[in-house]
Amino acid sequence: MKTAIVYYSMSGNTEYAASHLAEAIGAELIRVEPVKAFPDSGFRKFFWGGKSAVMGERPALLPYRFDADEYGRVVIGSPIWAGRVAPPIRTFVEEKRDAIAKKRVVFLACSSGGDTKKAEKRLAELIGIDAFEATASLVDPKDKKSDKNEEALRDLIKALE
Repeated sequence: MKTAIVYYSMSGNTEYAASHLAEAIGAELIRVEPVKAFPDSGFRKFFWGGKSAVMGERPALLPYRFDADEYGRVVIGSPIWAGRVAPPIRTFVEEKRDAIAKKRVVFLACSSGGDTKKAEKRLAELIGIDAFEATASLVDPKDKKSDKNEEALRDLIKALE
């Protein structure tokens, strides 16, 4: 089954995890990016990113290639901002919701240590599915390498093989 890993990454943690997963299972990486980048440092990073996530904003995305008919499985990779997926992922999901809901859907969450279960639940509701085929929650996997992150990634790889 062909798999797409659609992800957004500001600080590189989600990209790190998505790349490792793609290499391990032979998936295609599809990065989504907002037309206008979010501030990536200091107070503005947390204020604007958190506000945008909480308000359910859907920023316009740069062009990307995703044809749902090509894939049997879609992995959605996102940093978690204020208990929610990052706004570029929200935009992608809302644009492709009907097609994604018909696939086997996996969630790859990267956070700085917070609980990702709320984001998981909200994303499943947004897509219109009861549950994900599999999930993984990593804590800053690029910046804070740990046995727990490696184990979570290995478990996800096993679930998707």
